[in-house]
Amino acid sequence: MPIYEYHCKKCDQVFEYLVFGSDEPTTCPSCKGKKVSRMMSACGFKTKGSSGETVRSSASSSSCGSCSTNSCSGCGH
Repeated sequence: MPIYEYHCKKCDQVFEYLVFGSDEPTTCPSCKGKKVSRMMSACGFKTKGSSGETVRSSASSSSCGSCSTNSCSGCGH
């Protein structure tokens, strides 16, 4: 069951939605607007070292150098 990112055209909110089968969100959770569209999302990963430290993160190598989150939806870029 994938988690997709959606954008509300009414309030400009970006939100995540866990999709079961063909179930898609019909309204924005913030404003209840009905004009939502699925966004193209980049997958993220972390590689851990032998003692559990992060040795590589896909978020740190993204085009947004200021990100410290695991997902682009975290900073809004």
